[in-house]
Amino acid sequence: MPTPQPERENYLNTKYGVWSWLLTTDHKRIALLYLISITFFFFIGGFFALLIRLELLTPAGDLVQADTYNKLFSMHGIVMIFFFLVPSIPAVLGNFLVPLMIGAKDLAFPRINLLSWYLYIIGGAMMVHCMLTGGVDTGWTFYAPFSTNFSNTKVVEAGIAVFIAGFSSILTGLNFVVTIHRMRAPGMTWSRLPLFIWAHYATSIIQLLGTPVLAITLTLVAAERALHLGIFDPKLGGDPVLFQHLFWFYSHPAVYIMILPAMGVVTEIIACFSRKRIFGYSFVAFSSIAIAVFGFLVWAHHMFVAGTSVYAALVFSLLSYAVAVPSAIKVFNWTATLYKGSIHYDAPMLYAFGFLGLFTIGGLTGLFLAALGIDVHVTDTYFVVAHFHYIMVGGAVMGYLGGMHFWWPKISGKLYPEGWARLAALIVFIGFNLTFFPQFLLGYLGMPRRYYDYSHMPEFQVLNVLSTAGATVLGVGYLLPMIYFLWSMRYGKPAPDNPWNAAGLEWKTPSPPPTFNFDEEPVVTWEAYNYDELDSPDKDAPHSEEVPVAR
Repeated sequence: MPTPQPERENYLNTKYGVWSWLLTTDHKRIALLYLISITFFFFIGGFFALLIRLELLTPAGDLVQADTYNKLFSMHGIVMIFFFLVPSIPAVLGNFLVPLMIGAKDLAFPRINLLSWYLYIIGGAMMVHCMLTGGVDTGWTFYAPFSTNFSNTKVVEAGIAVFIAGFSSILTGLNFVVTIHRMRAPGMTWSRLPLFIWAHYATSIIQLLGTPVLAITLTLVAAERALHLGIFDPKLGGDPVLFQHLFWFYSHPAVYIMILPAMGVVTEIIACFSRKRIFGYSFVAFSSIAIAVFGFLVWAHHMFVAGTSVYAALVFSLLSYAVAVPSAIKVFNWTATLYKGSIHYDAPMLYAFGFLGLFTIGGLTGLFLAALGIDVHVTDTYFVVAHFHYIMVGGAVMGYLGGMHFWWPKISGKLYPEGWARLAALIVFIGFNLTFFPQFLLGYLGMPRRYYDYSHMPEFQVLNVLSTAGATVLGVGYLLPMIYFLWSMRYGKPAPDNPWNAAGLEWKTPSPPPTFNFDEEPVVTWEAYNYDELDSPDKDAPHSEEVPVAR
């Protein structure tokens, strides 16, 4: 009878006990702490969404009262945006993979990395307390003067929760920028960086430059409520439109904080499962930076009906069309990469295909909203809700789930059931379209958003029933991955070091990786996405060099 081999030491088993996790400075363990935290908030936000859809099942407001409905969509938005979408890919996949991908042993500031998670938890705990003690009803946008003068809900507490979570975002961005600049392995030049790293670099710039503006804006709201200063209140000489300028100066770039990392994930998946180098690597890399720059120049397209001048609106409309160009570059380059590729339809690739379709629809409908004449008519209708969700859920969440499936064998050291994963991808795609495509039609036909009672418009019920049915399907699609990921941790087959035969330094470490990733500093002598070399029969190709890792 053969003697059992001792389990190889890795970041999961190197130390046991609660304190070894709560005081860890290992970027991989912190990524898992974030994974648990954001999953918790994702399901809270999803629960609010389900209540919203159940209320809209019938034209009469017969499930909840109007003020409760206002709190439901407000807390759904705040939780999903600030506590799930913004941190999801950077804090989980970014934290785990950035050092591995560039050949570093950890992030530049490991203790600041842990601090960022604690700030996120403090902000999240405040938000949970806010929800349990009355909630907030201002919408996720906190628009003045309602938030500063008239709302009698927990506006300040919700604002402080978002303020604290924003500092978590800033620290994560700071860590990534310094790490990518200063800790790349020898030979890992800027032109050899994985495009996932380029996407996170661009995201980090937005986090560092944009998030402080949100913090200042929420501070001004709290100050006006407490001290009755005339910042946004017209009676005291303030300007409520100033709030919108300040808020959207952060919140439009925040859309790219959510979508850019997903674009990085999709790039890695498409290259791997089409077995090709990325078409136009430098164009895809610089389009990430271009999106980060242009993202700061288009905020007032949210304000075309807020009394801005026609000339300002014209400039922002043109700039909004311009920001679509780098996004289009990515989509065309992904499509060109797929062309004549040896495509494998594994679960991560199905999510990437879903991302391509849904993000493209979201982007094209964004051009409708950038057109002044159309925007006036569809502003504050369900058309905007559908567009926003096609970008955020169809784009960011599809990218996040694709990345989780792609790197799960590396994170956990276990394989998930591929059949169930493909089924979940299909259910999510169908459920998503069934939920949100009817909302384009509702908005075009004139149904305003944020209404809990549409009994004066009963003809909209059929589309709302379709949307609610889709939300139920979508909920099942989101539950499935959580179930089989947890199942795989205990019962899944052990994962090989590189189950996808993928390029990149992270696949040259064992699964799961050791605490310090690499025993010796790796030296990079190959170009990014060298799939032609990986798949060639020539075993002396540069990719076959051994990278020393801790065993």
